[in-house]
Amino acid sequence: MTFFPILLVILVLLLFMGLFTVKQQSVAVIERFGKFISLRNAGLQFKIPFIDIVAGRVSLKIQQLDVNVETKTKDDVFVHLKISVQFQILPQNVYDAFYKLQYPHDQITAYIFDVVRAEVPRMKLDDVFEKKDDIAHAIQRELKEAMLGYGYDIVKALVTDIDPDAQVKNAMNRINASEREKIAAQFEGDAQRILIVERAKAEAESKKLQGQGIADQRREIARGLEESVDVLNKAGINSQEASALIIITQHYDTLQAVGERSNSNLIMLPNTPSSASNMLNDMTASLIAANQMGTIKTSDVKKSK
Repeated sequence: MTFFPILLVILVLLLFMGLFTVKQQSVAVIERFGKFISLRNAGLQFKIPFIDIVAGRVSLKIQQLDVNVETKTKDDVFVHLKISVQFQILPQNVYDAFYKLQYPHDQITAYIFDVVRAEVPRMKLDDVFEKKDDIAHAIQRELKEAMLGYGYDIVKALVTDIDPDAQVKNAMNRINASEREKIAAQFEGDAQRILIVERAKAEAESKKLQGQGIADQRREIARGLEESVDVLNKAGINSQEASALIIITQHYDTLQAVGERSNSNLIMLPNTPSSASNMLNDMTASLIAANQMGTIKTSDVKKSK
């Protein structure tokens, strides 16, 4: 009678020993005496105790492998490239992924080295930076074709970092800085040229306005002198006396204006009662002489013709 409880306990223990769980997004590989039996998906599973074993568990999640590759460009510059490859095991090819490859990461790394060292030496350093997506696509294409037969799918390949030698980076920075300084100098030269042109235009406009102002001033002075002469003529003063009176009045106005300034040079003119008349006679004689000279030159030109 005591035999049955012991047998029952043994059966319960064996039952519990045969139960196992498989996590989500993973597959358990079952072997019996070293031979593949089946694949078990996520959930509570059962195997024969002491006969069946869980040979391994395969993750179906997307995994990432980072590989650093050193290679040389077409212009003989050594660069370090960091390649990130995202891959996963196809659910229908778990058997191939588990049994065909012993070290899948090493296999993927070898393919990455092969592709990078075939693509980059055909590019110059600047092209490596500009065409890093082309390098990534080449890696993904080659890996996908090679690893699909082993049950691996290459989801994405990325070139996450390109690191040339330190001296090369310093040289590139100096070239960039020189280019920017050259552009800045060109802009500064253009700005200076525009400033000079605008300043010249403003000065020309100012001179034009000054000339117009002087012309208007002289015109008004002449009009004022004409009105003054008319007024003096109406008062019984002839034209010669009126002109002398106007000249002497302007003479005293000039002396007053000069005297108001502390640092001015003063030239004293004769200040006799007849000085204004003499000055007017001298000016008239000069004007008559100038007119005669102009007439003589014009007649000489006509005779020579």
